[in-house]
Amino acid sequence: MIHHPDLVNLYGCSVGEETRIGTFVEIQAGCSVGARCKISSHSFLCEGVTLEDGVFVGHGVMFTNDRYPSAVNPDGSLKGGGDWVCEGTRVRHGANIGSNATILPGITIGIGATVGAGSVVTRDVPDHAMVAGVPARIISRGGSAAKRTESLEART
Repeated sequence: MIHHPDLVNLYGCSVGEETRIGTFVEIQAGCSVGARCKISSHSFLCEGVTLEDGVFVGHGVMFTNDRYPSAVNPDGSLKGGGDWVCEGTRVRHGANIGSNATILPGITIGIGATVGAGSVVTRDVPDHAMVAGVPARIISRGGSAAKRTESLEART
C-alpha cells in the first residue's frame, strides 16, 4: 500500500503483499521487501537490502551498501558500476529499526531484533536482541522482542 505513489521511488525491487510504504521512500533495484512490512517516510533502501516478512523500518532509516564509498578511482577517474562492491544487508523476520538509524553494509539484523532510534549498526545483531547507540551495542536480549516475534510467527 502506497498512499502517495508520486512521492515514492521504486526501482526494480520486489515488494511483498500488504506492505506499507510511506512518502519520500526510495527502494533501489535489487532490493527485496517481504510481506506485511512497514517502511516509514524518508527511508532509503539501497541495492542489496533484503527485508524479510513483518519488518518495521522507522522514519529516515538509511541503509548503505559500500564499505569504502568514493566518487573517484585512485587514478582520479569517475567511478562506474564495476568499480565498487555491493555488500548486501539482511533484516530478518519481525525485526524493528528505529527512526534515523544507519545500517552499514554486510550486516544481518536478527529475527525479532530491535535497533534503537539514531543508532549506527556496524555489526550483526543477534536474534531478539535490542541494540542502541553509536556504534550500536546490545542493551538487552530476549524479553518482549522474543514474545512479539513468536506472536508474529503464529499468524504467518
